[in-house]
Amino acid sequence: MRHEREGSERDRERVEAVLEGIARAWNSGDAEAYAAAFTEDADYITFFGRRFRGRREIEDSHRYLFEGPLKGSKMADEGETDVRMLSPDVALAVVTGGVEIDAGAGLPPDRESIVTFTAVRRDDRWLLSSFQNTRRDPAQGRPR
Repeated sequence: MRHEREGSERDRERVEAVLEGIARAWNSGDAEAYAAAFTEDADYITFFGRRFRGRREIEDSHRYLFEGPLKGSKMADEGETDVRMLSPDVALAVVTGGVEIDAGAGLPPDRESIVTFTAVRRDDRWLLSSFQNTRRDPAQGRPR
């Protein structure tokens, strides 16, 4: 049992590292690096319900965002990350936070989100297979 728990902790840390990697890619405006963290057939659903299918669509949509409306934006580093192993090869990650449109200006309440990721192990590497972003209602306040 101890070995299984230790393996799970290592896997949780590896999934968290993938999430940190997409934050770095976002913050540097690197659409290719951002999309590389996803499986070829990933599902990506934005906060307004737009669905992107696959790594190529994720990369193309983020290239547009990073070169246009979200140029210079930064992922806020004030959220929580909870990774739960569903099986040895599948993890669920729930992340809170958001994107600062004007870097350094702080996260406006209407930009706060809760995001769900499904991470899968592929050839001893963790990749993201799904993404669902839901905006938080600012009137509801922050969770405790």
